Amino acid sequence: MEALRSFIKNYTGLSNHEWATIQQSFVRKEIAKNELILEEGQICRSFYFLESGLLRYFYHIDGEDLTKIFTIAPFCFTSRISFRNQSPAKENIQALENSIVWQTSYKQYRELEKLACWNRFIHKLLNVIDEFAEQEMRQLKTLTQEERYRWLTDNYPANVLQKIPQKHLATYLGIAPQSLCRIKNNLYKNNRS
Repeated sequence: MEALRSFIKNYTGLSNHEWATIQQSFVRKEIAKNELILEEGQICRSFYFLESGLLRYFYHIDGEDLTKIFTIAPFCFTSRISFRNQSPAKENIQALENSIVWQTSYKQYRELEKLACWNRFIHKLLNVIDEFAEQEMRQLKTLTQEERYRWLTDNYPANVLQKIPQKHLATYLGIAPQSLCRIKNNLYKNNRS
């Protein structure tokens, strides 16, 4: 669990006593590639830390899977609205590769909120998530298809992008898979010349 401890320390100070309380609240789970961690319509009953692996959030709309976002380790995740309200999720969360997560239940999470360090951590983490989401939405709504792909390659590590199927990248960018292929080929040709 040292990865979780280090991750929290990036956001706030943490005493040994506070860490002991947090550590006792989480359990380790291995997730297989392509396994769904959460299905649309289920209530998200856990808050997670992704120690290793890669996740995809997506929606089922008109018979198609549309990718919302990717989560790269190390990072925390949950279905925010479903978890907070204990209501059915509107999204699916899937492991794109074998992953290791640490999870805590809704009840244990509420207990952790009694710790000042946990509240500081969550507050700062949510600010980072909200800032990235706002930047991402602005980029994806205002840029051309090629600019969106360049933004993606600037904001995600190349080794991570190589693990994501092209169809998921295309739906994330809001473009057809054929257009993504054309954009990548054009950029490759331009970089070679």
